[in-house]
Amino acid sequence: MDALLKCFFDKFLELERNTLHACYRRKATVQYFNTLIEGCCRGSAGDPQKICRDAIMAIVRFHHVHKNKNGGVCLMGKYHNILYVGLKLCYDWQLKDAGTVAALLDHIYGCEKTFERLWVGAIFGTRASHFIAGWKSDFSDQEENLRAVVYYLDHASTAGLEYHCENRNILQRFIDVPIECCGRVSPAKILVQYGVPDKLHILLRFGAIVTGDEGGNATIVESLLNRLNEFNHSYPYNLVDCLIFLLRVIPTINIKPLPVEGYKEGANVQRDYVLDHFPNLIDDGIIPINRCGIEPPDLKHLCRCQIRHVLWLNYQLPFGTRVLPIPEVLQRYLDLMD
Repeated sequence: MDALLKCFFDKFLELERNTLHACYRRKATVQYFNTLIEGCCRGSAGDPQKICRDAIMAIVRFHHVHKNKNGGVCLMGKYHNILYVGLKLCYDWQLKDAGTVAALLDHIYGCEKTFERLWVGAIFGTRASHFIAGWKSDFSDQEENLRAVVYYLDHASTAGLEYHCENRNILQRFIDVPIECCGRVSPAKILVQYGVPDKLHILLRFGAIVTGDEGGNATIVESLLNRLNEFNHSYPYNLVDCLIFLLRVIPTINIKPLPVEGYKEGANVQRDYVLDHFPNLIDDGIIPINRCGIEPPDLKHLCRCQIRHVLWLNYQLPFGTRVLPIPEVLQRYLDLMD
């Protein structure tokens, strides 16, 4: 296996710099590695997981060596795009080694400071990714791209990955890293703006942050309320579903930053602000009265928020809910399924 990999990379160095920019060439390279891994598995009766891991680590080392030779600056082109061949191999073989998947993600973020090439196809479709991000998706369709993102989310959570966001000087998890080509907002906020509740539900189950201010802009919940407020008592079902899912992960609606001018001292400013700005949404039942301060949230919901927060701190969402010693109906409730 090592000799075959060395032979491949020796020939790979002779190819043009933009060799792997075209999607069909990346697919051909993935197919080559798939054939190589399958052949080694049959010839030596080896473990597919180990052989796949060895191939992917060889890709990571190739990128790392040539980056270091260039003074720690990625050469991009084929030297970087080979990492996406590795990511596709991880998904195709369902590699279980979270450390190897994490190494690939770390190398990609270290050069790009974003994961937009993975996310755009899953959110907008594989055909749209070329026009939005200038990169054709390596997956056959949007559904496969979404399944791959869930696979990477699982391994990123298992490995406890966090990335430094330079423009905000904070650490963010894989699921919350802003997408560069979409105004540097999180995938969850894009799905809310796009009105895609089913995909938003997946991200919320994995612990996507929805209470941040997105770099000084309105929170995800507030931006959705503002959009729903534009409709005259006739609300799109997809946006309403997005709000339903969002309200499952926050104790109550919390506007940030909250203007205090015009409100009496000691008043419940959060409640009064929502009453003043979104009266139609409350009257129409879009905003539950126990989520806006009129009535206190029910204890069951508050417990769900607190338990999920502890699981999130320990990188246990969403599958950690299934190992808790509680009835299945409560496990589903904690997992935002009910």
